[in-house]
Amino acid sequence: MNILVINCGSSSLKYQLIDSESENVLAKGLVERIGIEGSCITHTPAGRDKVVKTQPMQDHNEAVKLVIEALIDPEHGVIKSLSEIGAVGHRVVHGGEKFKTAVKIDDSVIKDIEDLSSLAPLHNPANLIGIRACAENMPGVPQAAVFDTAFHQTMPKKAYMYGLPYEYYEKYKVRRYGFHGTSHDYVSSRVGEILGKDRKDLKIIVCHLGNGASISAVKNGECVDTSMGLTPLEGLIMGTRSGDLDPAILDFICEKEGLSSHEMNTVLNKKSGVLGLSGGVSSDFRDLSAAANDGNELAKTALETYCYRVAKYIGSYTMAMQGVDVIAFTAGIGENAADVREGVCGYLKYMGVEIDADANKKRGEEITLSTADSKVKVMVVPTNEELSIARQTLAIL
Repeated sequence: MNILVINCGSSSLKYQLIDSESENVLAKGLVERIGIEGSCITHTPAGRDKVVKTQPMQDHNEAVKLVIEALIDPEHGVIKSLSEIGAVGHRVVHGGEKFKTAVKIDDSVIKDIEDLSSLAPLHNPANLIGIRACAENMPGVPQAAVFDTAFHQTMPKKAYMYGLPYEYYEKYKVRRYGFHGTSHDYVSSRVGEILGKDRKDLKIIVCHLGNGASISAVKNGECVDTSMGLTPLEGLIMGTRSGDLDPAILDFICEKEGLSSHEMNTVLNKKSGVLGLSGGVSSDFRDLSAAANDGNELAKTALETYCYRVAKYIGSYTMAMQGVDVIAFTAGIGENAADVREGVCGYLKYMGVEIDADANKKRGEEITLSTADSKVKVMVVPTNEELSIARQTLAIL
């Protein structure tokens, strides 16, 4: 069965067509600037050059039509007709407490995703747009929703509750949910496969380090804690997000700067993180590393603070699981930034972590970083959220 994986944003749509038997990617692409001047689709068939087509698109319905046209195009398509797509799997950001696994999409599921939009106002509505656009353009093709939050629903209450009046949990479900769950699920499972073990027999810390970043503690195959919270703002310092801070800072800065809560939220999400810490140098770690090497002290501080925060979380999750067998780095920074991996692991020598400097120079591939005598195995495992979504879609359909 060929499964079309969709990740829909407010003005963009990423896609992959995956053969579920071989798990090969037949084609992938990105539709950008939907409803905005300059909209285009970049389509890449496996083993062939990418094709870029600029075309006005008023909405996501037109975007989905373009994706289908690209997939069945006689020259650069990979299938002959729409009938060769057996299912569609959608990334949905927030499943709240309602969804603990992927589900087949029907009217009740759509209503539930709508009801959860207050917890993810920027993401769930966009995900629904993609679901409805596919339903309109691919009638009869079953669809599945795979939730970013689902993998973390195994956390115990002591890990997800906040120190707030309990009524806020009862009325509004204010609690830790966690995100990047599809990635944490895939990577922890892949760690077991690489080691020839069932992940149910392992204690794994997954460090998903990208522009958005999160860490999870996976004990005996289940997530027992994760760094992101009610929203993706909590936890690690990220590219432009602040991560953990004293809540009283918000009122203090709002009063000093004359900011509204909405404006403060923009500061925390868009102007903070390593971008803010570096004095505006960049949110891109390649730029930060280059600036630090050129003597920029703020860039150097941003990188050091980032590594320190990651190491602190690893330490706390080692406590939460009463030990750790494997630490796995993944996502753009985790897979490629050797200096970040080295900086984080430098704090972990007290745990018996030793990494091989030559192995750490490699980028974007499955690597065992730790030496033979390291007491904790350290690995790089490239994430594959699209494949995970395809697998979960196949399983429930």
